[in-house]
Amino acid sequence: MHPALWISKTGLDAAQTDVAVVSNNLANASTVGFKKDRAVFEDLLYQNINQPGGRSSADTERPSGLMLGAGSKVVATQKAHTQGNLLTTENSLDMSIQGKGYFEILQPDGSIAYTRNGQFALNDQGQIVTSGAGYLLQPEITVPEDAQQISISQDGEVSVTTRGQAENQVLGQINISDFINPTGLQPTGQNLFVETASSGAPIQGIPGLQGLGSLSQGTLETSNVNVTEELVNLIESQRLYEMNSKVISSVDQMLGQVIQQL
Repeated sequence: MHPALWISKTGLDAAQTDVAVVSNNLANASTVGFKKDRAVFEDLLYQNINQPGGRSSADTERPSGLMLGAGSKVVATQKAHTQGNLLTTENSLDMSIQGKGYFEILQPDGSIAYTRNGQFALNDQGQIVTSGAGYLLQPEITVPEDAQQISISQDGEVSVTTRGQAENQVLGQINISDFINPTGLQPTGQNLFVETASSGAPIQGIPGLQGLGSLSQGTLETSNVNVTEELVNLIESQRLYEMNSKVISSVDQMLGQVIQQL
């Protein structure tokens, strides 16, 4: 096989993966708390024909070598955990984190997941849960049936006003967690992340303290996807795919001419 065919094939695979990453970003441009991905490329092993610095004669060395690359591949996708814009909803159970940190969510298997999506609701027992799957927010907070108004402070204190009471009743404290390497978190869908060895252990604390972000009630953090930027990336990936396809077509024509002449 002609080396250029294999090299261009790896380029096609890499460009196709990049298009998939960009399309996923665009598909989640309206997903609350979504963090965009980027593909990380790496060149493959080289065929070392002449070593740089090798002897070309008894008294001279080669200033450069002859090394033929074998193409490229996508080795990783990295999440950009940058702050998204804030959207005002005036819903008392909508929350956003301004700064670092993640909400803690209890999954059905008993493990803890983390999210930036602050769309919460109440279940049939008055507990604060995620609006999609109904997973419990941690620590658990139960709102009484006679609650008139729910208030959440910037430091995560949850209180309610009930019938017949002039003073607010404190229900609990919302804590958030941060990681030394948020990029190492593993996305699992449903706007959730789970801890990995690469992310490090969660650092739990009160919002607004020890470098953690503060809470904002009645707002949501939108996706940090820049649609214009992603469309430019998509065009670039498409052109890259077309160029690799062109190389394959050119090599095919070269081989066809050789076969016809023989």
